[in-house]
Amino acid sequence: MTQKEICQRTFQSKQTVNLIIKNLLAENYVTVTEAPENKRNKIVRMTDAGRTYCEKVVRHITWAEDTAMSMFTPEEQKQLIDLSRTFTKNLTMLVNQEMKDI
Repeated sequence: MTQKEICQRTFQSKQTVNLIIKNLLAENYVTVTEAPENKRNKIVRMTDAGRTYCEKVVRHITWAEDTAMSMFTPEEQKQLIDLSRTFTKNLTMLVNQEMKDI
């Protein structure tokens, strides 16, 4: 995936993505190569060590999310999910609207 694609998918600035990739590169969690069709674009690939590291992080985050959700009452869980869906719908609409103006 290119750095540009990462920025678009995560809604992060180029500077933020570059800093994160730089740190991951220093830890040998990713590799960065020039795209053959456009050397200005960089392709970022996870290494095996990166996959192992991310699997641990994702597993921990998933556990924390599940545990935090279980601390809500069923009514609170429903309310949170309903509000999250509304927020996501509104955010998607606004992001897509903004992209048309660019």
